[in-house]
Amino acid sequence: MSTTTNAPILQPYLFFDGRCEEAIEFYVRAVGAEVEMLMRFKDSPEPPQPGACAPGSGDKVMHASLRLGGTTVMVSDGHCGGKPVFQGFSLSLGVATEAEAERLFTALADGGQVIMPLAKTFFSARFGMLADRFGVCWMVLVRPEGGK
Repeated sequence: MSTTTNAPILQPYLFFDGRCEEAIEFYVRAVGAEVEMLMRFKDSPEPPQPGACAPGSGDKVMHASLRLGGTTVMVSDGHCGGKPVFQGFSLSLGVATEAEAERLFTALADGGQVIMPLAKTFFSARFGMLADRFGVCWMVLVRPEGGK
């Protein structure tokens, strides 16, 4: 694996369509995310392009950056249309212990839907899948010993 400073960095960017602040507060509580920065539409140095967001969206989140472990997840209210859609991907959360997997899985599932209960599998001491209260799909697993 390349560790050069010129290597690309892949970071998920999630659009909550008007529920971003609620999502940020949830992820801070549920998984210990840290808010690295947050900018509201009204604080932008440039006015939004016509149609970029719904009228009256000044207090909505234009861009925020959350730190979760060693990963940055970027979030926004996007167009503030009120109907976020998260399909075709899952965020995978690898942890060191079964207790941590249980705690995070339970916290993320609060108000959401369990797709596959957390259980022992051939590849992990605990693995489960869920869609959180915003519809974001998560896979929670205990990393193999020594895994990163």
